[in-house]
Amino acid sequence: MRIATFNANSVRTRLTTILKWLRKNGPDVLCLQETKVQDKDFPAEAFIDAGYHVEFRGGKSYAGVALLSRSKPGEVVFGLDDGGEPDGNRLVAAKVGSVCVVNTYVPQGRDIEHPMFRYKLEWFGRLRSFFDRHFTPRMRVVWVGDLNIAPEAIDIHNAEKQADHVCYHADARAAFAKACEWGFVDVYRKHHPEPGRYTYFDYRFPHLVKANKGWRVDHILATPSLASKSVDAWIDLQPRLRPIPSDHTFVVADFDV
Repeated sequence: MRIATFNANSVRTRLTTILKWLRKNGPDVLCLQETKVQDKDFPAEAFIDAGYHVEFRGGKSYAGVALLSRSKPGEVVFGLDDGGEPDGNRLVAAKVGSVCVVNTYVPQGRDIEHPMFRYKLEWFGRLRSFFDRHFTPRMRVVWVGDLNIAPEAIDIHNAEKQADHVCYHADARAAFAKACEWGFVDVYRKHHPEPGRYTYFDYRFPHLVKANKGWRVDHILATPSLASKSVDAWIDLQPRLRPIPSDHTFVVADFDV
């Protein structure tokens, strides 16, 4: 099973890129974040024509998630169902075959002094509770998406300057680590322990991709029973080098299931 994730930063703007990537790579599941489109305007037909079922939730010019799968998904859930603000355009979960897929677009946090940073920390805690309610670590669960976190110094090209950044601040990394302690393995790191591998490059500065000055904030994490079945994982930089790119690129993992 091939599972991929991509922050599209507007699914309609990046539609041609996504469709070309689907044709070339043929994933069983593709999770999208930051689709930035109201549900009535989501280009579902284009993905259906490409051979995929699609579940999506979004809002105009803001956030949004989608889950594409070759087989029809079951047990589809949107948002955090703990009685608080569900944030349904930041989470979609579904069962695809034998795998439970959780696709999230974690709040970025804006600034460490901004209320959204506290909300981000709380969001990670709420997500861990979501895992408790819906799954157990013994199940085959994959958590993917733009998690807006660089877990380690090797995940940023200049980590020594980023201590106060919302995606690397110690509190954010601790909140993420606590969520991962529920029972997740970093599948990409299982196959690539080396530094200098990034998924996000600020596109205000076009030279950053070729200079390899980026961040690894998009992730594929799996429970041990599923991670043990992973046979490969990679970051596909080619879409980030093409005209009109997203500031993120695709992350992919293959599982022998």
